[in-house]
Parts: sequence; structure tokens; C-alpha cells
Amino acid sequence: MDSIEVVVGRIGKPHGIRGEVTIDVRTDEPERRFAPGTTLRAEPSPGSASTLTSLTVSRSRWHQSVLLVTFEEVEGRDQAETVRGLVLHTTLGPEDAPADPEEFYDHQLIGLAAYDEDGTHLGELTAVVHGAAQDLLTVRTPDGRNALVPFVAALVPEVDLEGGRVVIADRPGLVAPFPDELTDA
Repeated sequence: MDSIEVVVGRIGKPHGIRGEVTIDVRTDEPERRFAPGTTLRAEPSPGSASTLTSLTVSRSRWHQSVLLVTFEEVEGRDQAETVRGLVLHTTLGPEDAPADPEEFYDHQLIGLAAYDEDGTHLGELTAVVHGAAQDLLTVRTPDGRNALVPFVAALVPEVDLEGGRVVIADRPGLVAPFPDELTDA
């Protein structure tokens, strides 16, 4: 896999008079992505007053469950107002992985071969759908169907990134069709 760029946040309103801004966090690892010294690519929204293409984190802190960040390139409230709405990106390399070994980036999962617990090939993982209750894995079956599998340990007991595979505790109708659907085909 090559490097991939991901969105980590969007700059919100200024906080105070020294250039600090609120961040609409779009990452599971804000402490890592907004660590002092980190440089992020900045993408202006349409009509943005800012011409900045990158921002370097000077300081970050939590205030009443809101992430506040000061960037080296932004001094004072007036400049903070001009960067409002900028979308912030970072680049992940092939070696990057979440700090928690039980978590995965979407791009690590997409393309993995899906097998059931007996080793039968079920298809290929083509997408991760992020839901309010849980994430779902989209498995494209060899016959061209898309099956959604809840990404929970009971149904996905093994993710083997090095082996390029994911094991699914398949049940009739989950990925493999119900037996009576096979006779109708």
C-alpha cells in the first residue's frame, strides 16, 4: 500500500484572542494527530479568506470536551477567524497503525480476503461503513453480491493484516445465502 491522505479535523471558531481555534475532530486519535510539531495539510472551503496550505500545531488542549489548537502560522483572533472552515489532512504511510492493536484504519481492511472459520473463501472486503451503533464490513462475494457484516468480535474473530485476510464467523444469510436461496438461483 502507498501512503494515503485522511481528514483529521476541521477548524471551527476562534477561542480567545491569542489565535487558538476549536477543532471539529474527525479522527479517533486526536492526541496523536494534533501533537505539537505536527504539520497538517490545510484545504480551504469555498470562499475561504485563508491562503494557507499547511499548518503546524504549536499547542493543543482539551477544554470542556472541545479540542483547542494553536497553530504556529496563526497569530491573534483576526487570523484565527480567517482559517475558520479549513479542512485538515494528514498522510498515513503503509507502516502507520492505530495505537490500539484491536483498531484498524479503513484502508488497512479494504482489499482483505474474507474466509469463514473453516477456510472457505467468502469474498473480498470492499468497504467499511461507519454506523452509529457499530461499523459494518462490506464483503463482495464471488457471485457479485454485497454482504454487510457487523464488525464485532463475535462475527469477525480474526483480522490478519500480514496474511491479507479476515475471518468471519458466517451464519446462513450473513454472507453465504440461506440454503433455500441456492435452489432458487
